[in-house]
Amino acid sequence: MIAVYPGSFDPITLGHLDIIERGCQLFDQVIVLVSTNPNKTPLFSAQKRIEQICLTTRHLPNVEVDSFDGLTVTYAKMRKAGVLLRGLRVLSDFEKELQMAHTNKTLSDDVETVFLATSNEYSFLSSSLVKEIARFGGPVDHLVPQPVALDIHRCYAKTPTVLAPTVAEVPHTPESPLEVPTEMQPE
Repeated sequence: MIAVYPGSFDPITLGHLDIIERGCQLFDQVIVLVSTNPNKTPLFSAQKRIEQICLTTRHLPNVEVDSFDGLTVTYAKMRKAGVLLRGLRVLSDFEKELQMAHTNKTLSDDVETVFLATSNEYSFLSSSLVKEIARFGGPVDHLVPQPVALDIHRCYAKTPTVLAPTVAEVPHTPESPLEVPTEMQPE
């Protein structure tokens, strides 16, 4: 049976890789599907994400990586996949994923959704968290595959870190004067 594992994978994390590896043990083929989320601005292009996933899954003979801009269930039907593979980290994931699974079932009776609970060591991990850590100069090599960590480092090395403004930098107007805490006021 063919399973499609969709996501933005921006970037792929060790949690994603865990789901892919475990999915490969359950299904004949796992297609990792890079999809576009119109509500997010990606760090990497779809092509770069595909390259990253191919590189980090090359040890898995039954993985294919593809991209699609449309409904995942439509792609699954085109590829004759019987399963959409989804990872669950926390309870809030379940609510969103269950709603999506029910919606997909209304679009195609032939495609089932299978949920895999994320391994404990990755239950906190998300692509957004990785990008936030990297944006502020923190290490991410323990959260993503090594080649991806290097790509992230290169990306943020070109983009200066944006820090919170200091009190002196906060703009103020006569309508909203800058308030200085009493312990900082001159005597």
